Amino acid sequence: MNLNDKIYIAGHRGLVGSAIVRQLKLRGFTNLIMRTHKELDLTNQAKVQNFFIQEKPDYVILAAAKVGGIHANNTYPADFIYQNMMIEVNVINSAYENKVKRLLFLGSTCIYPKIAKQPMSEDALLTDLLEPTNEPYAVAKIAGIKLCESYNRQHGTDFRSAMPTNLYGINDNFHPDDSHVIPALMQRFHKAKVNNDPEVVVWGTGNALREFLFVDDMAKASLFILELDEDTYQGNVQPMLSHINVGTGKDVTIRDMAQMLKQVIGFKGRLIFDTKKPDGALRKLIDTSRLSNMGWKYSVDLKEGLKKTYDWYLKEDRLSK
Repeated sequence: MNLNDKIYIAGHRGLVGSAIVRQLKLRGFTNLIMRTHKELDLTNQAKVQNFFIQEKPDYVILAAAKVGGIHANNTYPADFIYQNMMIEVNVINSAYENKVKRLLFLGSTCIYPKIAKQPMSEDALLTDLLEPTNEPYAVAKIAGIKLCESYNRQHGTDFRSAMPTNLYGINDNFHPDDSHVIPALMQRFHKAKVNNDPEVVVWGTGNALREFLFVDDMAKASLFILELDEDTYQGNVQPMLSHINVGTGKDVTIRDMAQMLKQVIGFKGRLIFDTKKPDGALRKLIDTSRLSNMGWKYSVDLKEGLKKTYDWYLKEDRLSK
């Protein structure tokens, strides 16, 4: 990409989108197009079509999505499948109609079956049943991958897909009802520390294994994939299996992550694991060899990432509000 290319970042205020904007600005890109949900409802086909006709972006990064944890996915399954599918269909089709040079679609590793060989490689897609707690969201993300592949096959577009593992970091969602595990626990630990509470409750047994990637690493990987030359990209993917896993290739139990987070925050009380709450999938580790073979590797380990995240939120005074 050239520094003066027009780049549209859909979802620029979210966890991943904001990290991508930071990376683009650090690299000297200035012609960035961004719209809030109030300014552009991506589920509205006519408005998305008009936006693309007016702006004519050279590149598109589709980071916009309705996201949430187990509680939110169980409570609002219709919202998760409808809103995400509408966003994908409208943006991807408009990108094709307006001759966008290249598009990057960001999904999630929840696309893989609940019971899949670990670590999960890209070819595990559509080989078995999905995890029920987030099936609607996963189906929508699978549809996004197949949209990109179908437009590539029929129309010769260059639409790519990246599937990040569990992300956390600066600008995460800390809402108590629909946040993911790290921001949810960070908020609980911080409040317990401030209030001198004797304990913090963690959902599940604590035995489930999860892989976590600091969001700034995800932003760097996204731009790496977007900027790969066509020969390198096409030489490492298949036309109908083109998505790329992005992660660390390492996992940790929720219990160990909670203990690490407790230490980073400085909470001195006890951890209580509520075994009546669901664990979700018992393990979700991805095979990152496809991306590593292309030349990319993460740089921020979990403890460092947790500290960076907590330091930023203390500075922003977000958690105390």
